[in-house]
Amino acid sequence: MFGLKAFGLGFTCLVAVTIAGLASAAETKISFNVDGQKVIGTLSTIDSNPKAPVVVMFHGFGGTRDELTIKDTKEGVFSRSARLFAESGYASLRIDFRGSGDSDGKWADTTFSGQIKDGIAAVDWLKASDKVDGTRISILGWSQGGLVGAHVARARPDVKSVTLWAPVVTPLYTYAGLLGADSVAKGLASPPDTEITSKLPWGADTTLKASFYQEMPTTSTIAAIAHYPGPLQVIVGSKDTTVTPQPASGQALLNYHDGEERLDVFDTDHVFSAFTGPQVIDNHMVPATLEWLKKFNP
Repeated sequence: MFGLKAFGLGFTCLVAVTIAGLASAAETKISFNVDGQKVIGTLSTIDSNPKAPVVVMFHGFGGTRDELTIKDTKEGVFSRSARLFAESGYASLRIDFRGSGDSDGKWADTTFSGQIKDGIAAVDWLKASDKVDGTRISILGWSQGGLVGAHVARARPDVKSVTLWAPVVTPLYTYAGLLGADSVAKGLASPPDTEITSKLPWGADTTLKASFYQEMPTTSTIAAIAHYPGPLQVIVGSKDTTVTPQPASGQALLNYHDGEERLDVFDTDHVFSAFTGPQVIDNHMVPATLEWLKKFNP
């Protein structure tokens, strides 16, 4: 369904920088191609351990590979998490899905299946890389990236572990709240290339083609994760008003997944209180994720 074949991946080393305060870790911009379009990512590696385990990170709806900026810092949720992972010996790859950030494509052409293709290609790129241990890959997906992560794990069930932060579980329900029930109804009834502009809850407009909406009723995070036999961790916030209800939405994934699993519930919102500072990221999200990684992808 999602093109589970080789993608003709390439590697382009564009820029390397040293992570502040960590002489043994470096960040490099990389690229690979999917369907003739370039996907851009940031690879964080451990210089002292070229065969370090690695986490591939999938951003959320409307996000980019660094994710939203955390108050009182100059880092995004994902760029900060990557730095903290590196401090604990984990390499990482965070990508911009096509149509987002620096990657090729138009935002309006975004679909779940397209992002899943990008995610599978990212895992395959890591498997072929000599910068990390391609046999020790874990997945981290946030929000819509959690939906993507579940499907990538289904396609590549040999990944060592999966962690989903506030994942979208029932797309039709979640996006009716995010984009509006009228937009969803219009998207479902329109030709696939029809562009539909919706107003997001925070006031911004976003334009997506009807093809995005038409994948909502046919894409199931629950069904995808049920096909992944490895360790699953789901982390949700009890104050999340975007993916609701919580913690029931997170628990639904565990109900249909067989294998090692854990649900962590923290007193926070969908963005893990990033708009008030880094405390929840530093004290809860990253430590809980690292605990899972160290157990199943040491």
